[in-house]
Amino acid sequence: MTEHEAWLRLTLTPGLGPAYLLALLRQFGSPEDSLAQSELSLVRAVPAKVAKAIKQGIDEQWLAQHLQWLEDPANSLMTLADTDYPPQLLESPAPPPLLFVKGKRHLLSRTAIGVVGSRHATTSGMDNARAFSKALSDAGITVISGLAAGIDTTAHEGALSGPGSTIAVVGTGLDRVYPARNRDLAHKIAVSGAIVSEYPLGSEPLPGHFPQRNRIIAGLAKGCLVVEATLGSGSLITAKEALEAGRDVFAIPGSIHAPQSKGCHQLIKSGAKLVDDVADILSELPNLEHANLDQSSASSRQVDVAPALPAGLDFDPVDLDTLSLRSGVTMTALIGELLQLELSGWVESLPGGRYRRRK
Repeated sequence: MTEHEAWLRLTLTPGLGPAYLLALLRQFGSPEDSLAQSELSLVRAVPAKVAKAIKQGIDEQWLAQHLQWLEDPANSLMTLADTDYPPQLLESPAPPPLLFVKGKRHLLSRTAIGVVGSRHATTSGMDNARAFSKALSDAGITVISGLAAGIDTTAHEGALSGPGSTIAVVGTGLDRVYPARNRDLAHKIAVSGAIVSEYPLGSEPLPGHFPQRNRIIAGLAKGCLVVEATLGSGSLITAKEALEAGRDVFAIPGSIHAPQSKGCHQLIKSGAKLVDDVADILSELPNLEHANLDQSSASSRQVDVAPALPAGLDFDPVDLDTLSLRSGVTMTALIGELLQLELSGWVESLPGGRYRRRK
């Protein structure tokens, strides 16, 4: 039996999660030695039903599927026994004993920042995620996120354009992509970055998987940037995991009226660092050489010269009637002006005929 096969036999055992696998390793030293134990010995480390499941064995066809998956040079297993297991993750409160990796596994040991946020993000929120992630990647920092819709998606997209690249930590088996619309993005990440999961092939996107996934994002990163989050957002779980792992937490503020900003504001009230420029994050990484950082991309606020905006138009949403009264411009003329500003990226149109400044 090879070492990888032993790891897989334990990982694929029904009911044997990461905590029980760690208990077996502490008690018996290795997967091979754990598998060699009698059922009576195994109950010294795990519950009786788990010990019984270990001795009953697993579906050999399922094991063969994983071994065949490993024949692809792009795929690998990373275990606690490997010398390249990421030190940052090893020092976190609950390091996963085994990770399935597709792509460039060396990225897992590089300096990284987690970038997370709402699945139902605003246009400005996604723009911020993309811009910050690109600037971090240009500085040689790897961006870690969860391949979810919204902020995660744009964070990965921004990071792929720089040398830091990106890691997607997912809550499914690596033979699946969730959400399905991110299939093309997942392929790009697998080629230029890495996709990581602690779940075996075939694992569905179950709700309980994603909080567990978040601890890996927090554990791999030196800090976590929350771009947008409602008060009930899973991104706050990632931030909590980051704090418990002794990592820095950063948050981008937004409108006091926007639900997607309330989670960020709560984090800032609780001690997270308010950031409006990537330099705010880089200043917390003093030992990193930022030779590749293009200062012109460090902040979206420095890229363009602001045009003359209608009086009364700001970052808080406002309807056309109110804007017309504030600016003294007729509604017909205002609509044409707003359209030009929207096309140039300075104004965002919102449902209900409302508008707000984007940058």
